Amino acid sequence: MLAYIHIPYCDSKCHYCSFNTYVDKFETQSQYMHALHTQLTFELQRFLAKPNSIETLFIGGGTPSTVAPELYAPIFKLLKPYLQENAEITTEANPNSATRSWLEGMKNLGVNRISFGVQSFNAQKLKALNRAHNPQQAKDAILHAKALGFEHLSLDLIYNYLGDSKAMLLNDINEAFSLPIDHISAYELTIEDGTKFSHTPEVRQDDESLAFYVAQEIEKRGFKAYEISNYGTYQSKHNQGYWETKDYIGAGAGAVGFLKDRRFYPQTNIETYVSNPLNITEELLSQEELLTEKIFLGLRSTVGVKKEILSAKMIQKADLLCKEKKLLCNGTYYYNNNFFLSDELALYILG
Repeated sequence: MLAYIHIPYCDSKCHYCSFNTYVDKFETQSQYMHALHTQLTFELQRFLAKPNSIETLFIGGGTPSTVAPELYAPIFKLLKPYLQENAEITTEANPNSATRSWLEGMKNLGVNRISFGVQSFNAQKLKALNRAHNPQQAKDAILHAKALGFEHLSLDLIYNYLGDSKAMLLNDINEAFSLPIDHISAYELTIEDGTKFSHTPEVRQDDESLAFYVAQEIEKRGFKAYEISNYGTYQSKHNQGYWETKDYIGAGAGAVGFLKDRRFYPQTNIETYVSNPLNITEELLSQEELLTEKIFLGLRSTVGVKKEILSAKMIQKADLLCKEKKLLCNGTYYYNNNFFLSDELALYILG
């Protein structure tokens, strides 16, 4: 199984962000981390967690680097017996708050992978996105992490913001590859309801060619795509676990958990969550919903789709896609080698 911890604090709200985050309420951090401990204790029992049963731990947000390592320490102590010896332990971090001392503190707790929210190495673009760091801070943070001995380093890039060009994105990619990383997540800007950009949707470009260009330039440098937005010489085990629809604990305000055929939703409001971290909404998923999810996730990643889970009609459609060379297939699996078509292919098979 996997474990995800949500940190809802941020030092600034990015204009594109739709996640459950807050730029204030920092005074609640100590209580929040205590509530996380309470929920995780409960979830370990609900998931019947055994020693060495958690394959990966991912701390996301929000901005995990806004919380001091000392506040994470009780959580790591709680989870340690359940983590596999070689567990992938990732934390997201923003360059401006991932100080050398913060990075060192997290490494001492057992974190072995950092995912940096860089988004761009263009100062004007960072400002337009309302990022709190500058290009030099991004480079320094990654170099500090490498010097401290973190095993795996990743960074995020965003494309198709208004004004993005091949030249600008090429510069971002070149800057990224000048750094000691083994993974890149490249996301197309999307406009979500409730975000600052939802009032100015024109800031998103609709240039399909840039998506292909970014993918080609990253792969040209030796980072293989293993999902529609993820590339690397190292492939995140936590990401792959989601696409394989493994069970995962989701702890924190705004997190989601998944066990067999159920989803769990803790409260999103920080104060509500702190007052009762076990007030969790439950959703039962139908077999049809689970199958749909497996097809969508399998085709947007190298995980693929097992033939045995499909109906005869679905297999007929998938075989046709193989004949047309839109899918690859062997005796037991269907695979997609063009992730940008994944949703269309999934809908055709399900239709």
